[in-house]
Amino acid sequence: MLNKIVLTMASLRLTSGTIEICAALLMLRLNQIDKALVVNSSLALVGPIILITTTTVGLVGMSDKLSPSKFLWVGAGVICLMIGILKK
Repeated sequence: MLNKIVLTMASLRLTSGTIEICAALLMLRLNQIDKALVVNSSLALVGPIILITTTTVGLVGMSDKLSPSKFLWVGAGVICLMIGILKK
């Protein structure tokens, strides 16, 4: 039997991948650079939201196994990832 937390995390990632594939197909269908850039820019919001949500679900699932100091380290790592992804 699958762990509910793992199933939720995998479902979020599958949803994210489906959104990415649909966006790529939409870009092909639109066949215009300016509209494809708009679609691509909207994906820049989806990725970080899925990352934060999936990480949060995983941390909630591990909350009984991690000490508060380890939670802080994981949180700092996620913040560094977000800065690296979003900083242009």
